Amino acid sequence: MGFDVGSRTVGIAVSDLLGWTAQGVEIIPIKEEDGEFGIDRVKELVSQYEVTGFIVGMPKNMNNSMGPRAEAAKNYGDLLTTTFDLAVDFQDERLTTVEAERMLVEEADTSRKKRKKVIDKLAAALILQNYLDRKGPLTIEK
Repeated sequence: MGFDVGSRTVGIAVSDLLGWTAQGVEIIPIKEEDGEFGIDRVKELVSQYEVTGFIVGMPKNMNNSMGPRAEAAKNYGDLLTTTFDLAVDFQDERLTTVEAERMLVEEADTSRKKRKKVIDKLAAALILQNYLDRKGPLTIEK
């Protein structure tokens, strides 16, 4: 299961059973400031899709440093590990949201209002697909 962790939403994606392709599933609203991270819904999805590990997008700065959003992504990964006792790996997600936006504008000609509803889900799918392409299927180790 792949995650694009934002400050207000978390985009979710899953791979097929063989771990070859990623598909966006949904966007879960969160409230970081209130400590609400959508874990109840993640639990439902983990069960539904029989998840065996997590890939969390790591939003490094362009100079490869870690900023506040990268720290938030790491904390979300730690929360997943604690909650589910499943392996978590991180995937560099620099420019995935930009790539998702470009795909929706140029290739799908999606309106701004519709883009807002799917951008995080598509970004999660890109994060997971990039991980699968880099690591190969089903290689997450605890």
